[in-house]
Amino acid sequence: MKQIYLDNNATTRVWPEVVEAMLPYFGEIYFNPSSMYECAKEAASALEGSRERVARYLGAAHASEILFTSCATESNSTAIRGAAWANPRRRHIVTSAVEHPAVLSLCEELEREGYEVDRIGVNALGEIDVKGFVRALRPGETLVVSLMHANNETGVLFPIERLSSVVKATDAGILFHTDATQTVGKLPIDLTHQLKGVDFLSFSGHKFHGPKGVGGLYIRKGTACRPFLYGGHQENGRRGGTENIPYIVGLARACEIAQANAADVSRLAALRARLEEGLKRIPYVVINGEGAERLPTTTNAAFHCIEGEGILYQLDVAGICASSGSACTSGSLEPSHVLRAMGVPFTAVHGSIRFSMSHETTASDIDRVLEVMPGIVASLRKLSPYWDREKNCPRREALIVER
Repeated sequence: MKQIYLDNNATTRVWPEVVEAMLPYFGEIYFNPSSMYECAKEAASALEGSRERVARYLGAAHASEILFTSCATESNSTAIRGAAWANPRRRHIVTSAVEHPAVLSLCEELEREGYEVDRIGVNALGEIDVKGFVRALRPGETLVVSLMHANNETGVLFPIERLSSVVKATDAGILFHTDATQTVGKLPIDLTHQLKGVDFLSFSGHKFHGPKGVGGLYIRKGTACRPFLYGGHQENGRRGGTENIPYIVGLARACEIAQANAADVSRLAALRARLEEGLKRIPYVVINGEGAERLPTTTNAAFHCIEGEGILYQLDVAGICASSGSACTSGSLEPSHVLRAMGVPFTAVHGSIRFSMSHETTASDIDRVLEVMPGIVASLRKLSPYWDREKNCPRREALIVER
């Protein structure tokens, strides 16, 4: 049975071309790039060449604006913590209620340290409350705004270009960070023109066919940011620790391949539409975030009156990998904080499944999902206390809320 992988927002398969680019740096070019002898110069050259390629892909004005990290979680902490340490007089942070745990957990810790945090809500589509966001800004007090570029569960995009411009017009001293983990490698990024109000941008290689264990942080030239990891002089003194050359080379190669595959976005958008149209033929199914601007690769479908864990188990039996939300919280029994913020009703919040595609996804993969899903949903609803088996509809007490 063919394995169909539709959990690409959690991680992606490393491209063979990426592995091929990495291999020499495990073997003959294994040297520490900071070493002074001649044979280490090739490793140092690979490091700086990779920095230039990543900067070019992101539209950064200077290669030195790219800091290599271990993952997007480290990048987020470096941006927000580093900004806080560099600007101790400002003690106010603005973020959203639907951020990744890598940001929300850090903000909770900063609150325990005396910082004030405003978490801006979203509407039923997952779109940020722009008016509430503007009201939350405090000129002279707000340290940093941290908003994700695209939500990892629903794929809903935030208007980062517009919001960062508003921030800079309000107070140029407020730093703007965006967690672009789900957009880098999938959508065009232009930090010099389109996102010129962004001071920090986080990303991770394994979300777009690069290796796990390497990420990056864009830090706009001139932005005050203290190191998160102290040690040697690596990364221009901004991050201690020997650079992971094989993985950095792999990250840069993944950026090049993503650039070459940019035109594939329209095909993926068509596949997403095909998937969602088919899923909505099943009674009492809602696409979370439908109507908002979203990633072309992400579908979050709410199946009323059944549990997502049951759906995932039966999909797995059918050879299909999907997710109930963020991979970082998949072990939790709590409903998604993203879907709760959107007001998804209780009969659906536990039965929401995320399908996320990549450039490897095919039409036959989508057709296989649509082939098995009606039977899976029907079998689980027969066991649900919220489902009227005789009438084949939700029980009146289930309080179905249609959006």
